[in-house]
Amino acid sequence: MRRNYILIVFLCAGISSATSLTLSLDDAVKRGLENNLNLKKSLIDLSTAEYSAKRLWSEVFPSINASIGTSYSSRLFSGDGFEFNKDGLNNTAGLGISLTLNAGIPYSMKNIRLAYQTRLLSYEDACNQLELQITKNFYSLIAERDNLASLDYSLQLAQRQYERDQVAHKNGFVGELALMQSRLGLENARYNLSAAQSAYANHQGDFLSQLGIAQDTDAVFEGKIEIMKIEADPESLIRDHLPQRPDIMSKRQEIERLENAVKQLAYSVKAPSLRLQTDWNTRNFSPFADTLSGSASVSIPIDPWIPGTSRNQSVNSARDAIEKARLDLQITEDAAAIQIRSIAANLRNSWDSIEIARLSLGVAERGYELTELGFRNGTVESLKLEDARNNLINARQRLLQAELSYFYMILDISAALNMSWKDFMQ
Repeated sequence: MRRNYILIVFLCAGISSATSLTLSLDDAVKRGLENNLNLKKSLIDLSTAEYSAKRLWSEVFPSINASIGTSYSSRLFSGDGFEFNKDGLNNTAGLGISLTLNAGIPYSMKNIRLAYQTRLLSYEDACNQLELQITKNFYSLIAERDNLASLDYSLQLAQRQYERDQVAHKNGFVGELALMQSRLGLENARYNLSAAQSAYANHQGDFLSQLGIAQDTDAVFEGKIEIMKIEADPESLIRDHLPQRPDIMSKRQEIERLENAVKQLAYSVKAPSLRLQTDWNTRNFSPFADTLSGSASVSIPIDPWIPGTSRNQSVNSARDAIEKARLDLQITEDAAAIQIRSIAANLRNSWDSIEIARLSLGVAERGYELTELGFRNGTVESLKLEDARNNLINARQRLLQAELSYFYMILDISAALNMSWKDFMQ
């Protein structure tokens, strides 16, 4: 009785370890965004930049220094024929406040705020890129699942043909070679299905791991590939959506940052600066030994105005960096426009390939029906029936791959326009 109980416990544990999960695309994207480690690192950088952007007053906050100390002194006194030592401890304390102001501080504040905006844009772009990759992987698994269904159907057809050939062989209507060929077709169909199942299991495990889900989870993916013909006008898309691309916005922010940096550098290096300082000191904490001092000074730089000096060169180099950033922006805009035009052209051509693949599938389906009918009537050999079956499966796979490629293009052009692919299809 105890052995049976232990066996039941192990069986229950094995059943409970194989959990089942139904995943939609939205669920997969949500889990992927929540569990991605690189996004968590980016979020830390974003939080740091946000903290600085909300405390711009720190740029003008004075420098405050406090000091406290003690010292020992020994002095020798003489008088009236006597000599003696006078020892003592001296305690000191001090407080100093200094503030330096220059005309470049406002531009430094602008760049701190801009740094936060750049981090935010980078984080949002990383989220979009991860969502795009998850969407592609999700529908790739959907396509593999549909392909498994086609291969399973092919196995059923091969199994049915082999069973018929066995009966025909027993009755003397089919020769041994035809039966062996039918058996070979069955084994090939079984192997193709098994290999596809193994590949699907590996891809599914990798995808679930990307989402932070155990690889041995029995996942069921909800959804199917639904596409429609899209007439994309690349010029209007470029005109309306190109400025919102994250890489182009990032380049514009970089130009703005460099412009602020040039002004900050020019004003802090060439403009006069004001320094205010106050110091308070006391000895032995005696109010009669307190000292309080203050100073104000204006520093007027001279060498930055002289051409060729190091500080003058630094300002000129910063201006050159702005020109290079503008050229980088133009290069990025041109490359983005070329990418959008290329994908739009591929969309038009790919739809034609889908229609051809659909027509080929219809022909293959009808061809298999007629070939199977001829095989039943004894006018078609089993080898031709196997060829017709393979043509049918290949036609289904070609159509599935063409639709998946077209859907990938929709995802790519949507990402290139910084749009949701659902909005783009609408």
